[in-house]
Parts: sequence; structure tokens; C-alpha cells
Amino acid sequence: MNSNTITKGILKAIAIVVGVLALLYFLYKVQAIIIYLAIAGVVSLIGRPLIRFFKLKLKFPETLAVIITILLFFGLLLGIASMLIPLIIKQSENLSLLNMDELQANIQDLLNEINDYFLTYNINLFNEIKNIDLFQNFKIIPNFLNSVIETIGNIGVGLFSVIFIAFFFMKDTHLMENSIYVLVNDKNEIKLRKSLSTIKNLLSRYFIGLIFQITILFVIYTIVLLIFGIENAIVIAFLCALLNLIPYIGPLVGGVIMLFLTMSSNLGQDFRTEILPTTIYVMIGYIFAQLIDNFISQPLIFSKSVKSHPLEIFIIIMIGGFLFGVTGMIIAVPTYTAIKVILKAFLADNKIVKSLTKNL
Repeated sequence: MNSNTITKGILKAIAIVVGVLALLYFLYKVQAIIIYLAIAGVVSLIGRPLIRFFKLKLKFPETLAVIITILLFFGLLLGIASMLIPLIIKQSENLSLLNMDELQANIQDLLNEINDYFLTYNINLFNEIKNIDLFQNFKIIPNFLNSVIETIGNIGVGLFSVIFIAFFFMKDTHLMENSIYVLVNDKNEIKLRKSLSTIKNLLSRYFIGLIFQITILFVIYTIVLLIFGIENAIVIAFLCALLNLIPYIGPLVGGVIMLFLTMSSNLGQDFRTEILPTTIYVMIGYIFAQLIDNFISQPLIFSKSVKSHPLEIFIIIMIGGFLFGVTGMIIAVPTYTAIKVILKAFLADNKIVKSLTKNL
């Protein structure tokens, strides 16, 4: 091997590294557009059954079917916004009027009582806890909620972009596929077409399954909150159910939000005899809903739609979370499903691929 060959090899390696870095930098700069495309793709997949229903059952023209589907999605989003925005404003007002010193004193008294109980057994579990200023950080929440309201305008831009892109994805279902086929040769095009068709079917079932999952949680949360007379029960239930889309973290955040909103909806009542018992009962109902979701809803969705083992799903979600945060956790399952389908089409003889895709 002469010096020219070595030099060419080094230059080629440098060029590849620079090219990869440039591509990553470009993707980083246009990440907002990529997110819009991804969300629009999800919307189009969810909308496929509706469009098919309008076309086949009601005999609507394709364009009209797409427009009606888009309007239904838009109406759903407007309905969600009309529920959430008043709730945010009201909670912000409640927090601004909240007597934090009085609420902290109630919590401190409760901790002292618990501590006294354990002291009878010579256990000082709450020796440190009772001195913690539990609510010192709550004072920043009104400012945070106000900043959330200010970002609604920016969300509007993204919403318009997603709806615009989703319209063309729904109207021309092969729009993105045709642009991908250009990148492969004729030999692989047939495999790719079959793979994309399988991916669309699997992901459509997956996202529709998620809708059923959210609906089940929403119904249970609503019943629990209405039983205990919590204000804005439907809005709180919907918000907490929606957060369940974020694997593992979402239910925890939803639980904190439900706890906080349950307590804030009973402000003015006695803490130990009213607020605390009601909050405990509501959280028991929340845990019950999560048990149903974890042991019934999720196994059915994952096994019937993406055809993956629960442990396999857990590992993939964790990897997605470590690499891309919350967004990575949300997109981990559909992305992994798409990759498995493509690997099965192009590397069907590989032992690892066979093992991972045997149920597809």
C-alpha cells in the first residue's frame, strides 16, 4: 500500500465524517420542519380509516373526504383548546390568590402529627421532612402558566403547518412514498413498496389503539373526578389522559397535575378533613386507571398493532428517551416498528432480524 492510497483513504474518511456532520447539522436546523412532517404523517395515518369510510360508505369524492377529515381534526383541536385555556387561566388566578403560608402550615401540622406517631416507635422518619419548605417553589407556577399562555401564538403557526401538510398527505397518499422510491433502484422498489404498505397498516392500527387507550383513561378519570365533585373534571381528565402518550414519564406528570388540581379545586375547605381525604381518594382512582392501562390496554395495543414484546418495547422507549428526550420516547415505538418492517424486507435471512421480526 503506497502513500497515495493511504492519503486517498484518509481524505475519503474525512469527507464521509464531514458529510455526516453536515447532514446532522442540517437536520438540526430544520428539526421543526421534520417534526411538522412527522406529526402530519401521524394525522394522515389516523385519518385513513375516516377517509376510507367517507369514500366507500358515503360515496364522497376523495377531496371532500379529506377536507371533512381535516375539519374534524381541526374541530377536535379547537375543542381541546377551548377546554384547556380557561382551565389554565383559572388555575393561574387561583394560585395568585393562594395563601401559601396557610397552606404550608397545614402541611407542616400534618407532618408533625405523622412524625409524632412514628416517634412513639422511636422512628424519626420525618425529622428532616418536617423542616422542608415544601411549597417554596410553588410561587413560580403562576409565572410559568402565564408564559404557557404566551406561547399559544407560536403553537398556532405549527398547527397551521401540520394541517396544511397533512391535507396533501391525505389527498395524495403516495406523495411521500414516490419521493422515496426515486432514491432506490428498480430491484428494491418492490420490496420497499411492500414495506411501506405494511408500515402504514401497522402504524394506523397503533395510533388508533392509542386513541382507544386515551379514551379509556379519560372515561375512568372523569368518573373518579365527578364522584368527588372536582371542578373542571372533564378537562382535567382529558389533560391527564393525553399525557399518557408520553411513556412512563407521562403518567407520573399526569398524576402530579391531577393531585395539584384536585387540591386547588378545594381551596378554602379544611385541609385535613376535606382536601387531604378527597385528594387521596382521587389518587387511588388514578392508580386504578393506570393499572388497567398497564395490564390490559397497553399489552393489547402493542401485541395486536406493532407485534412487539413488552420488554422489547420498554428497552426501545428507554433508548429513545436517552437519545432524544421526551420526543424520542413518544416516537420510539412507531419508528422501531417501521425499521423492523424494512429490515425484514431487505435482510430477511439475517438471524437477528428473523428473531426480531418473527411475529410480523
